[in-house]
Amino acid sequence: MSEAATISAAPTLARPQPSVLRAVGRFVRQRPLGALGAAIVLALALAALLAPVIAPYDPLETDFLAQLQPPSRAHLLGADQFGRDVLSRLLFGARTALLVGFTSAFLGASLGALLGVCSAYFGGRVDLVLQRILEIFLAFPIIVLALAVVAVLGNGLWNVILAITVPIIPQVARVIRSSALQVRAMPFVEAARAVGAGSLRIMLVHMLPNVLAPYLIMLTAFLGQAILLEASLSFLGLGVAEPTPAWGLMLRGAGVQFAERAPWLGLAPGLAISITVFGFNVFGDALRDALDPRLRVT
Repeated sequence: MSEAATISAAPTLARPQPSVLRAVGRFVRQRPLGALGAAIVLALALAALLAPVIAPYDPLETDFLAQLQPPSRAHLLGADQFGRDVLSRLLFGARTALLVGFTSAFLGASLGALLGVCSAYFGGRVDLVLQRILEIFLAFPIIVLALAVVAVLGNGLWNVILAITVPIIPQVARVIRSSALQVRAMPFVEAARAVGAGSLRIMLVHMLPNVLAPYLIMLTAFLGQAILLEASLSFLGLGVAEPTPAWGLMLRGAGVQFAERAPWLGLAPGLAISITVFGFNVFGDALRDALDPRLRVT
């Protein structure tokens, strides 16, 4: 190659990659609904993080003179049957929702991914046994399986997290197994096995990184379901216990008992749950479209 050709090719080789802001802008233009979901998720995370700063009252503070007070300047979203500020409990309830949602979705997706990769890599009897066990769990609806786990373990924050984690594992494992079966047939896996790499190294170094896209999609998809499931368990009295601020508890307590007398008590947590689940769902769908080459917008 001549010197002139080398000089002319240099700018092409040194061309910078698109910036993060440009990628975000392209995501907003191509998937506005997904961008709206991301904004909702970000707003929820900020509200939970800054709850001690922006909450006007202590969420556990009671004021019996303000019992069932309608929305006013003193209590923007009203007060519950114990005189606790609904807005403050709503903000701190976001912490409970995100803690349970993120922890259970992450644990369930991670354990499911490991089981899916192991099942695909070993195949044979290992795959057969694992898939039959997973099918037993898949035969039960998520809410029924979560209720069964809570009934055995009892109430409590970490018991609720475990109860939500268990139903997520088989769902993720089946999806990751399908992707891992394709990765196992790739030449680089055979090459790693030929040079003497152990099974653990092949699964962790060569297979898991190549199923990262479906893992992230499943993780995002189950975040909304985990938050909704936590609210459902708390509403049924099987989730976190009073006086912990939780959206499901807010609906179960004043929201049902005083639905006619103080409808604002159920409206606030109900809208919070609906908007949060909507945000996670549309953001997860947009993330799936962005990471799946077959659905990618050109």
